[in-house]
Amino acid sequence: MTDLTVFIVDDDAAVRDALGLLLAVRGYRTAIFASGEAFLQAWRPEWAGCLITDLRMTGIDGLALQRRLRELDCTLPVIFVTAHGDVEAAREAFRARAIDFLEKPFDDAKLVAAIGEAFEQERKCRGERHVRARDRAALAELTPRERQVMALVVAGLHNREIAPRLGISVRTVEVHKARLMAKLDVDNVADLVRVAIREE
Repeated sequence: MTDLTVFIVDDDAAVRDALGLLLAVRGYRTAIFASGEAFLQAWRPEWAGCLITDLRMTGIDGLALQRRLRELDCTLPVIFVTAHGDVEAAREAFRARAIDFLEKPFDDAKLVAAIGEAFEQERKCRGERHVRARDRAALAELTPRERQVMALVVAGLHNREIAPRLGISVRTVEVHKARLMAKLDVDNVADLVRVAIREE
């Protein structure tokens, strides 16, 4: 958990202190903010971990903060804690992919479990972003001809069908295909299709 941070956003100083202490004792790295506005001003795209925020706060409330972060393409998983839980607010939070919705006073074990789930989701998301970035970098290395061959391979055409389409020999198709698969670090057509789908 050392590379991930729990970001706490709550306008109640007592809640901020209690959450900070609870999580510090359990070895979590935390960053604490007194308002949604303060968090948004400080936010950086490279931040990773999860966000714990109150549903109702002065200024930007928790749901508005969640919406604003999504507009910023921030994928931090969100856990809501509130003393004013209601079904409609919970439904909206979950529709926006909140991890959990805990009513104060919340059970410490449930909060820790929610953070564990959020961190797992964040690691998975970061892994997927890393794979996509690696794929994009590899695709950028392809020549225009290799891109043409790749598109036709992914479309399901065989080398003997690709050759006349591009006005080249079957052997030349094989060379381009071997080179592009090496650049993309894939061993078979199925993996090549997966790379193409990820980039759609």
